[in-house]
Amino acid sequence: MTSAIGIGAIHCLLPDERTKVVDLPEFGLLGHDEQEFARASGVDTVSVFEDAATTDLAARAIAGLGPVDPDVLMLVGPRSPEVLLGSDSGSVEHQAGLKKAFSFTVDGLGCAGSSAAWALAADLLKADAGRESVVIAHASRPTGADRIRFPVTVIGDGAYAMTMVRGGRPVLRAHRQETDGSFHDLFRVDYKQAPWYEWREECESADRYRFELAMHSQKRLGRLVREVLADAGVEIPQVSATLMQNVTASAYGFYETLLGVPIHPVCGRHLSELGHLGAMDVVLNLDRLLRSGELREGDLVLVLNNSPVAAWAVTLWEV
Repeated sequence: MTSAIGIGAIHCLLPDERTKVVDLPEFGLLGHDEQEFARASGVDTVSVFEDAATTDLAARAIAGLGPVDPDVLMLVGPRSPEVLLGSDSGSVEHQAGLKKAFSFTVDGLGCAGSSAAWALAADLLKADAGRESVVIAHASRPTGADRIRFPVTVIGDGAYAMTMVRGGRPVLRAHRQETDGSFHDLFRVDYKQAPWYEWREECESADRYRFELAMHSQKRLGRLVREVLADAGVEIPQVSATLMQNVTASAYGFYETLLGVPIHPVCGRHLSELGHLGAMDVVLNLDRLLRSGELREGDLVLVLNNSPVAAWAVTLWEV
């Protein structure tokens, strides 16, 4: 399968510092329901980088890959850009010292951005035999000062970079993705009327998030999983491990019931220790699973990803 497209390398950048959720500055200012949500989220501590820009973190993650000279750099959009009108992807390209990369940002997909990016990277390599590699990078930081996103999750800091190349392993066997634009304004930050330290995420309707979007996710992901497995000609019992993004502990049970398969414990461990790392979650979970020694060549890994902006993606990897 030397002509197949897969992962060349992954580097994950995480801070040494961890902060308990109950010690976050905003915790004591929350109402009863919000505090109970944070306590029950499954997040015990969050990873914290002090005063780090997302562009800086993404560039550092790329440096961790070693010498790279990609044809394309895809920056998976952070929760908020470092600059308006300028180019965050250009900043990362410059800081990482990339010489020939065409850089751009994959945005508007929230957590699902990484899954969309690796599928797009594979398509770009298939479309042009002259392209040799694509680098994907992302950094997770909270939008403003607060890390507790009621009713969604608790945010931690981190960054990753990965390469997609011909002959890489694991191989991207099949991928499907969808969006639903009717949820485009379910969450928002009124950033134009306040300085960044006063930015607060607003949920248009917690019930709409918890029930309507959850039901959409159940139907969409269930169907996408069936379609991806059919595309690859395999069935659920042949899948060695299933991963997803780390939002809350209760989400694992929801999707385990939906699929009838367990979500790998590496996801819960990262949620508890690091919090939700946005689009980094699935990359970190996949990287740590690959490094664990649990899998053998030929094993299949199913990766689920979705976001509150109503984007869903399912990918099947072959180790």
